[in-house]
Amino acid sequence: MAEDGRKVSLDADQVDEALSASGSQEVTIGLFGEQVHSSGDLSPSARRKRLRQIFSILRKYDIVKGLTPQKLVDMLEDLGPTFVKAGQILSMRSEILPEPFCKELEKLRTNVEPMTYATVREVLQAEYPVPLDDIFSSIDETPLGSASVAQVHRARLKTGQEVAIKVQRPRVREVMGQDIEILRSLVKHASPFMGNDQFLDLKSVVDELWDSFKEETDFLIEAANLKTYRELNADVRYVTAPRPYLQWCTSRVLVMEYVDGLTISHPHKIVAEGYDLTQIGQDLVENYAKQVLDDGFFHADPHPGNIMIANRKIVWIDWGMVGRLSAHYRQILKDMMMAVATHDSPQLKQGLLELSENRVTDDIDHGALLADLDAIVAAYGSVSLEELDLGAFLGDLVNLARRYNIELPGAMTMIARGMVTLEGVLDEFLPGVSMIQIIQRHIMESQSPEAAAKDDLKELAIEAHKALHGVLEASAQLGLVTDMLTRGQLKLNLDFSGSKDPIEDLSHIADRLTLGIIIAGLLVGSSIIYFAGAGYDILGIPLLGFLGFLLAIGLSVYMANDILGHRRRKR
Repeated sequence: MAEDGRKVSLDADQVDEALSASGSQEVTIGLFGEQVHSSGDLSPSARRKRLRQIFSILRKYDIVKGLTPQKLVDMLEDLGPTFVKAGQILSMRSEILPEPFCKELEKLRTNVEPMTYATVREVLQAEYPVPLDDIFSSIDETPLGSASVAQVHRARLKTGQEVAIKVQRPRVREVMGQDIEILRSLVKHASPFMGNDQFLDLKSVVDELWDSFKEETDFLIEAANLKTYRELNADVRYVTAPRPYLQWCTSRVLVMEYVDGLTISHPHKIVAEGYDLTQIGQDLVENYAKQVLDDGFFHADPHPGNIMIANRKIVWIDWGMVGRLSAHYRQILKDMMMAVATHDSPQLKQGLLELSENRVTDDIDHGALLADLDAIVAAYGSVSLEELDLGAFLGDLVNLARRYNIELPGAMTMIARGMVTLEGVLDEFLPGVSMIQIIQRHIMESQSPEAAAKDDLKELAIEAHKALHGVLEASAQLGLVTDMLTRGQLKLNLDFSGSKDPIEDLSHIADRLTLGIIIAGLLVGSSIIYFAGAGYDILGIPLLGFLGFLLAIGLSVYMANDILGHRRRKR
């Protein structure tokens, strides 16, 4: 039922006609030159069948009456693996969905039936121009893990190295592309009937999903991410990531070093192996701070299953989702982190506005924003750094930005979500480790005088660049103003908050100021005449001075009456 009482009927045939009319296709060239169609290459009958299946589930949950977080999770599970994966991605994007939805979506799990070994071999053989036996000496038939997009098998290369092969499910990109196209059409038809308290921008949600899918389903991107992380952390002795074998990686197959270790979710087994959990927790946070604040290249999904302990090292796995941060944003984030640690709300406000740059609306209430930040800092400022709930703090900060229409960059909300996830890992498996305290120490230790000077120089260059553009733009506008002034075409528009007629108000102010000067002059002049004692006296005051005092008192009474009367009229 729509908000105006009209009954809404979503017709699958109408949406399918719109979908067919678009006829969009995307083509990706794989490692060996093959064409990979990511959307639009399924038959019309298959697309229609899938569309009807989706509509059946949507009707079951009656989405036109709105969605609760729990209803959304149940619906995504019924819609299948593609939508479950979508929910998992959206759970980390609190700038797109409200926080209650993100928290509920975190509960999604992908329980997918594994591919058969025969199917795995078929996919592998289709990706390589040579027989599999020329590449692998053995491939385990039992998968190490199976998810909605791919599953992983242990294998051995002909050259002797033990590897893990991540094999994408057949046609998963095509099915995802089809589902996204259907979702775009659904959004177009359903958006007018969704309540205002639902998703802020359904179109941006779908676009974000497609961007994430393209990254996560192109394993060449993940292989490059693994290589980048290993290069950036080559000098860090306590962390690593699986080595990718790039010569055997394609858009659908990722071949990487096999890691035989334990995930963080098994702390008792880790202790039994002789590891110190506190040291692991400190190293984990220290390295994540380095990823975010120093390298600007970070793991976007640091949940327990993606963090392993092997060979006395922390091993980050599953690099399908990463975030990137420019040097400019990294410096702002460092300042905000220090502001969190020192409970400096003005610095937090400055950081929020700088992150937004041109995304901040002109009518933002800066006083109210600072007051709300003061309240947040006061609520969390009474606890020590060891007890600070950083996840709740960042969640409140992101929600506050949304309330004031401060649009944060996607990477920033990915960082916030990543830190919340990592803090949950620490609380559950590695207690006693203060995340914000380690980050604060990392920032202070990493800022050597040379590095600080270099960062300041970069910031100065950025600000100078902005200032130069501002001066040039102001010069251009000044030329236009001068030209209009000489032609008599210049008009001045003044807008005073709370004033219906600003010119009249300015006139009143000028009149009162003039009258005040006259009164002061009369009082000063009459006082001089009084002390001079010249001329005819009235009550001991020279006549001219007496008249001056009398006029000054009269004008003062008049001005006081006018001011009080004006206030009464305004009320």
